[in-house]
Amino acid sequence: MDQTTDDTKLWEDFRKGEKYALSHVYYKYADLLFRYGKKFTSDDELVKDTIQDLFFDLIRTRSTLGTTNHIYYYLIKAFRRRLFHNLAGTKKINLGDENPEIQIANIVYSIEDEWIGKEEIDKKEELIRKGLEKLSPKQREILYYRFTCDFGYDQICEIMSMKYDSARKMVFRALKTLREHLTESSFTFFLLQLRDKNNLNFQKHP
Repeated sequence: MDQTTDDTKLWEDFRKGEKYALSHVYYKYADLLFRYGKKFTSDDELVKDTIQDLFFDLIRTRSTLGTTNHIYYYLIKAFRRRLFHNLAGTKKINLGDENPEIQIANIVYSIEDEWIGKEEIDKKEELIRKGLEKLSPKQREILYYRFTCDFGYDQICEIMSMKYDSARKMVFRALKTLREHLTESSFTFFLLQLRDKNNLNFQKHP
């Protein structure tokens, strides 16, 4: 049984209120959502509260939830929207009236924390850090969704409220920028790190 089939069955059981599914979804994804949320704010409690509120509402309205074969994508999309709403409520960001994504894009997104958290940083990792500094927050975010999460462009567009062509161009330009600032071996190392699913297990912040 592949991951898609597993997710479909698990989510269906979640919607039915099966106890094993309710606990499994929470314990499998709560920590990932916390580490993801920390990329947008240093407020641990706000992130934790957002996760709790999200799961409370999901469980409360489970019978009316839509179907999905990709639970992590479903949760990321819902969590990101709720987190930005909560951040706006604390006045840590100003969503504005016309185009909230313009303000949201200014949130610092530290994707390099996934890969560069060792006591000793070698030269290759230092080059990658410098390369990432050349990217905008939204470029870092879209690379995370595209390569680490392995989301398709349709899914990325849903999460980031972008057009398909714009998303593809952003990924292309981000990779082009990295190629210009990294050696060939460092760029290859960077792509391997992006593809490593273990990098979803971010380091905990003190």
